[in-house]
Amino acid sequence: MSVSERYRQAWESYWNETSDAPGEAIWDVDPSLSAAPHVELLAPYADAALPIVDLGCGNGTQTRYLASRFPRAMGVDLSWAAVEHARRADTAGVAEFRQLSLTDREGVRELHDELGDANVYLRAVIHQSDAEDRRPVAEAVATLVGKRGRAFVAELTQESKATLGRLAGGPGGPPAKLRRVFDHGLRPADAADTEIPELLAAVGLEILAEGPTALAQTEQWADGSRVELPARWFVVGRNTA
Repeated sequence: MSVSERYRQAWESYWNETSDAPGEAIWDVDPSLSAAPHVELLAPYADAALPIVDLGCGNGTQTRYLASRFPRAMGVDLSWAAVEHARRADTAGVAEFRQLSLTDREGVRELHDELGDANVYLRAVIHQSDAEDRRPVAEAVATLVGKRGRAFVAELTQESKATLGRLAGGPGGPPAKLRRVFDHGLRPADAADTEIPELLAAVGLEILAEGPTALAQTEQWADGSRVELPARWFVVGRNTA
């Protein structure tokens, strides 16, 4: 199975038209608002001596932070342009980046063979994947964690679609960063709330902890407050029972 050409081209064009400026992507927040608190939720369950893989790493902002918490951090993304952004931004060379489609089962298995069991960071990837690709993405998580790794999964809830609707419906229409998401045919908050835990269970992952959260964005409301999208987080590991 391979990811649809439409989906791949959508992400390639998005990242090709995104500058290297931090925060130009609507989700490209400082790690203090994203990976840092997420790692604190993951830490009680994860072996910090294992490497960590940031799936859907984009321009690598969160991956570089993860490299400060784990002995080896690798960001992977479907888009070559995203990987190039990430490599340019990593001036200190703290992380590794490579292009990989999570629907490429052989490529994911080869990555597991290279790294061994690993921890996984998956922030807001399943909800905007094409419906037929969501299970393969979950399978990629299960393959990479193996027996010893743990994954932190955060996904937008359906409530966030209404939040995005309010943001897009302002007097001037969607703000620039959100407009670019729509213009490139990306579909945020497209998965049902029940789909995420069902997918994780279906691929043999056990939910060890979960809770509500909000994913900070780089856009602001008219009153200057930060846009935050309702989401849910899960810490999962392979069910070996």
